[in-house]
Amino acid sequence: MSSKYDQKLDYQRDQKDLIQWYKKNRRALPWRANKDPYRIWLSEVMLQQTTVVAVIPYFEKFLEKFPTVQDLAQAPEHEVLEAWAGLGYYSRARNLHKAAKALAEGGFPKTAAELLELPGFGPYTSRAVASIAFGEKVGVLDGNVIRVLSRRYGLKLEWWNGKARNQLQDISDILSSFGSSDSVNQGLMELGATVCTPQKVMCMLCPWNADCVAREKNLVEKLPLKKPRKESEVWVWKPVVAIKDKKVALIANDYAPFLKGQMIFPGTIAMEDKKPKEFDVKHNITHHDIFIQIASKKAVTAKNVQWVELKNLKKVNPSSLLTKVLSKID
Repeated sequence: MSSKYDQKLDYQRDQKDLIQWYKKNRRALPWRANKDPYRIWLSEVMLQQTTVVAVIPYFEKFLEKFPTVQDLAQAPEHEVLEAWAGLGYYSRARNLHKAAKALAEGGFPKTAAELLELPGFGPYTSRAVASIAFGEKVGVLDGNVIRVLSRRYGLKLEWWNGKARNQLQDISDILSSFGSSDSVNQGLMELGATVCTPQKVMCMLCPWNADCVAREKNLVEKLPLKKPRKESEVWVWKPVVAIKDKKVALIANDYAPFLKGQMIFPGTIAMEDKKPKEFDVKHNITHHDIFIQIASKKAVTAKNVQWVELKNLKKVNPSSLLTKVLSKID
């Protein structure tokens, strides 16, 4: 750990420089138009695992369909999933819908601690909404912020572990304790997204370049530390695809490690040491390498089967996995 970090750093100066930089360099993004907590929350959920450029059209279309949290709460789930299609990680949309029902009834809590009680509100999302929409003095910690803080203060931390993550969270909280937490948090995220990026780092544009420990010690490319990759798992899925009268048999997934709780084909699944020699189609979901061997039948013996019209499949489960399987059926 850098000796600079051990000293009493002038966090207040860093905060002031960051806010000045942010006010001059902030991008004009649609969710920054006002302090509406619904818009801020929606953007933060959409931006998880997705880039700003990709999110903007989805964000605008979603708001056209559900302009208020009350509209979202009253919508049937399949319409929410349909509007979300293309963004992936559909559990986010389901949690968004669940939380909207609670928010429509009770209104938006103004603290991160209260927001954390809602479905889908993790530590980051709760703090982002509370600080940006309501000015609560709490810091955020996402990938961009972890990178910026690790480099600025020369921190060789295993940020994916609790103790190290808490250390970074403490720094973010301190920076947000002075003045506008809204500008500090958005400034940190903006800096990480546009200047202090993973590869093409533009140090000369950074408000902290003169004091950056990573720059001084030639550690920019080495920080933050790289999280060990989770090894891919080989799964052989044997879905039973039963179709009759333009309807397909689906069940609530209680047996596969992916798309949990969602409607999928009945069948069996097993983890294997190596990929099978023969399979109909391959699909990847996070660290799951799924090799699919299709069993096509007209009858199905699984319990709690729902027969869904093929034309409505995307409404029931917008994942491309099911349509990919169906495309292999003669």
